[in-house]
Amino acid sequence: MENENPDLTSLTPAPDAAGSPPATPQPFATSPAADAAETPAAPEAQSAPEAVIAPENTFGPRTDFARLTAQTEAIKAEIGKIIVGQTDLLELLLTAILADGHVLLEGVPGVAKTLMAKLLARTLKVPFSRIQFTPDLMPSDVLGTSVFRQNKADFEFRPGPIFASVVLIDEINRAPAKTQSALFEVMEERTVTQDGTTYGMQEPFLVLATQNPVEQEGTYRLPEAQLDRFLFKLHVGYPTLAEEVQILSGHHAGLGSTNLETVQPILSAADLAALRQQVRQQRVEANILEYIAKLVGQTRAHKSLYLGASARASLALLNGAKALAALRGRDFVTPEDVQFLAPSVLRHRIMLTPEREMEGGTPDDVVKQIMQQIEVPR
Repeated sequence: MENENPDLTSLTPAPDAAGSPPATPQPFATSPAADAAETPAAPEAQSAPEAVIAPENTFGPRTDFARLTAQTEAIKAEIGKIIVGQTDLLELLLTAILADGHVLLEGVPGVAKTLMAKLLARTLKVPFSRIQFTPDLMPSDVLGTSVFRQNKADFEFRPGPIFASVVLIDEINRAPAKTQSALFEVMEERTVTQDGTTYGMQEPFLVLATQNPVEQEGTYRLPEAQLDRFLFKLHVGYPTLAEEVQILSGHHAGLGSTNLETVQPILSAADLAALRQQVRQQRVEANILEYIAKLVGQTRAHKSLYLGASARASLALLNGAKALAALRGRDFVTPEDVQFLAPSVLRHRIMLTPEREMEGGTPDDVVKQIMQQIEVPR
């Protein structure tokens, strides 16, 4: 019975030599030495859970972009075997591919617009076709036509060159409006309707078009409805002095021939579909969505613009910003992403008033003014 409460007994002081009864038991009383020994134990027990709870890399990306980064860097390296410079242009082209959008390349002759598009197509393991637009081109030359088969007494549809995953349309502004209108359905809905039958396009489907802004002879202005179907309109400028010297040095050393066979394919259709799915899962805060809506909405009220951008421009800016953020290794969109893409998304979707055109203004100038007027979210 002496040990019925072992906890209290172990903490009760033993009787002294005179046999006096022990003091009242103090279960939690300890000696000063014991206090000194036990004092550090409590902080250790409290600090250990804090080290476990504190997350590592709190501000790092929640999505692993290692594969996306490796594959896009490989594409840049392959194209860099032939193209000198044009780093911003290549980044925007890769952004358009990840955002599943078409691109219009505009520049003077000789700045590698067509070459860039062909090289980019070679890095993708998908079918490729090229269409040279001319004034006498007919819609059936692009979409395909139905041919009568005498042995079966019926018509057979033979697809045109538009039925490919990557379609390069060279000098797109040389075809008349009738041929241009043939691209409306396929660029937006990814289908072709011929003789009452609708044919779907295989994924991915990307149109890369080029045009020369200088020549007016034998060219046609693209319809606004068609321009609106391009995700980006990119200006291809001249190379810098250092880049042009590098081009001349390589040509002089015998490397001037553009052997496209040296460029190896990197992405398959399945790889690209996986990367696009990853881009769609990007995080976009509500204030970024409001910022995009304000930017695009301001184009409809600006005094220098005759025509503002539609809601399709807002979607293009959103999808492009998500792809650009992923390309730069982030799983969230920032205002800087939106600002970087705004000129490429809006310049072909807005029209200046005659007065502003006479003053020498450009769509990019107006877009810059609008971005300065809208408060940037923080």
